[in-house]
Amino acid sequence: MNERVRSFQYFFTSQEFSDGLRTTLSILLPGLVLGLLGELTNGLVVSLGAVCVSLTDTPGPMVHKRNGMLAATCLIGLMAIITGFLHPFHWLLGVEVVLCSFVFTMLLVYGNRAGAVGTAGLLVIILMLDRPLKPEEVLPYAGMVVAGGLWYLSVTMLLYSLRPYRPAQQALGDCIRTIADFLRLKAEFYRTGTNLEADYRRLVTQQVTVSEKQDAVRELLFKTRQTIKESTGTGRRLVLTFVDVVDLYEQITITYHDYAALHQRFEATGVLDLIAQEIEEHAAELENIGFAIQANHGYTSRRNLLAGLEKIKARIDALDEPSRPGHTLMLKKILVNLRNLSQRLQDILAYFDANAPAPSGRELEFGRFVAHQSFDLKQIRDHLTLQSSIFRHSMRMFVACSVGFLVTQVLPGHHSYWVIMTITYMLKPAFSLTKERNVQRVLGTLAGGAIGAVVLWLIPDHRILLGLMVLFMLISYSLVRINYLVTVTFMTPFILILFSFLGLGYVQIVEERVFDTVLGCLIAFSTGYLLFPNWESGQLHDYLKAVLRANLHYLRTLQETLTGSPVALLDYKLARKDVYVSSANLGAAFQRMMSEPRGKQHRPTEVHEFVVLNHILSSNVASITSAILSGELEARLPLASLKALRQAQQALHRSLRRLDPQEPEAAPTEPAVPTPPAVPDAQLIEQLEFIQKVSSDINKVTEAVLK
Repeated sequence: MNERVRSFQYFFTSQEFSDGLRTTLSILLPGLVLGLLGELTNGLVVSLGAVCVSLTDTPGPMVHKRNGMLAATCLIGLMAIITGFLHPFHWLLGVEVVLCSFVFTMLLVYGNRAGAVGTAGLLVIILMLDRPLKPEEVLPYAGMVVAGGLWYLSVTMLLYSLRPYRPAQQALGDCIRTIADFLRLKAEFYRTGTNLEADYRRLVTQQVTVSEKQDAVRELLFKTRQTIKESTGTGRRLVLTFVDVVDLYEQITITYHDYAALHQRFEATGVLDLIAQEIEEHAAELENIGFAIQANHGYTSRRNLLAGLEKIKARIDALDEPSRPGHTLMLKKILVNLRNLSQRLQDILAYFDANAPAPSGRELEFGRFVAHQSFDLKQIRDHLTLQSSIFRHSMRMFVACSVGFLVTQVLPGHHSYWVIMTITYMLKPAFSLTKERNVQRVLGTLAGGAIGAVVLWLIPDHRILLGLMVLFMLISYSLVRINYLVTVTFMTPFILILFSFLGLGYVQIVEERVFDTVLGCLIAFSTGYLLFPNWESGQLHDYLKAVLRANLHYLRTLQETLTGSPVALLDYKLARKDVYVSSANLGAAFQRMMSEPRGKQHRPTEVHEFVVLNHILSSNVASITSAILSGELEARLPLASLKALRQAQQALHRSLRRLDPQEPEAAPTEPAVPTPPAVPDAQLIEQLEFIQKVSSDINKVTEAVLK
């Protein structure tokens, strides 16, 4: 299928488009209906309430969405009342803006959804700055704002009750497709003439995306009681398929080899390109499965993956030389991994068989795989210090909004609400994101302003303009989580058309919007750079420590399996999840650091090497541990044979103590239950020695990072 056509299919079946369509209709309908009844002004106020509450409509369990929307509805109603009565007292209004900018930003302590609730409250204040109300008008106005919030909540709950599994299907399908892209990147390691360093960089970047998608699915599935308690039906299949997907992702990550040596020995034979082609076939099959789940339709595999594997086997057998036993052992390992990957794909295909019996013994304590947010004032108090990145961000927001309000009071003829709203949206906790969003906002506003002016100049028909406004609005809301530049580009002409319906001249609006946007971006960028800047290099130590602790736990799990101590599958999967999440967090921090000014970057080469080495380490640990737990490898070694593994743990612990001198000394590790020693496996011992070498290299790189 044409790649562009498939991309459109992905988009129109995605959660982003579904959410964008729902948000567009929920915001648009009150204004249109009341406008047709001659109450356009009141309709816009109701739509304003829907806009504010829509900010909390981020992906997640419906119970969290509902609570967030209810909290936002109550908050915007309260803020509308306070702002309406304070409006005659102009400087009190300014005090309200700057104080609320600080207080509402501090709500990020309770998570992003709570932060969105605060943003909704701040937005309604900002949009009322240039709207004076008589005292008798305040309560009806606040009532209409609340009605808009309740309307948006009602639409969301109604659609969810009609299709309760749709968000989880879309999230799971999207997650599977990102893993397919990850698998394609693994294929690049085998291609002739590949650049291994560039391959690792792309792999780490994609690992961050996969981790984000997996977290989104966990939130939807494991925090929804109806889904995890089902014994049959769609919910049960979604949960079990996700478990299979994570196992498949592990199967992909454990396929590490010495790629440089592999190319040196076998590149000329052409077998590596054949392997890369077969991996691409598996990735295409996985992508098709993901799309079918996302689009909620059936799927029957038409690819004969076994034929491709047999072709590789024949090529490997042809390379065997009796005089060089073990010459093709590395290739045979790759073939085994590919066969395991094919089996994982078959497991996932069970999703499409509604009559397939549910596998027994696979239930996990799903609640332990997701974080649970608590709400108490102590969390706020604990963050009232400059050591807290959220407190520093709140202070920057306080100062930036103060400057924005004062500047707009000095400049005649400009709307203070647009400058402050730009600041609110552009100022982010991390400077790298602030810089990126500011550039996108300015470019998008300029492009969108030009598009809007041309449209209004060429098209006088209000019906056509209304259709274009709806289209621009739909594109803007559908792409807000995918491409912010495109979102702003289409949001600007949508707003210009809306203002033209209200009788305002579009040329003046374009000039004001561009000027106020540039001014707001300049204030946000300057504040983010000059006031308590949050450079990623200052956060790196925390991410490095988290990765080291996760891999240490992983190594201890491996030691327990090798010495015969009982290891619960749940504990292993929790350890595996910690490794994936901490590695992805470090990779994301590294990417953000690389987008900051060069002078603020701290040893990027060494940090990248640290990221790659930890990826190699966790791949090898997972390779052995998962093989033992699944029964593919029978290995119980005496402690004397585990010298390399103990040295690896010691090396990681030394690295951890370098980063955190408060880290306690490592306790000696002994098996819980002694078991009869087996004959040491030479290949396994060699792999343990490689783990020890990688751990030692991590120790050296950690020392270099700290210089």
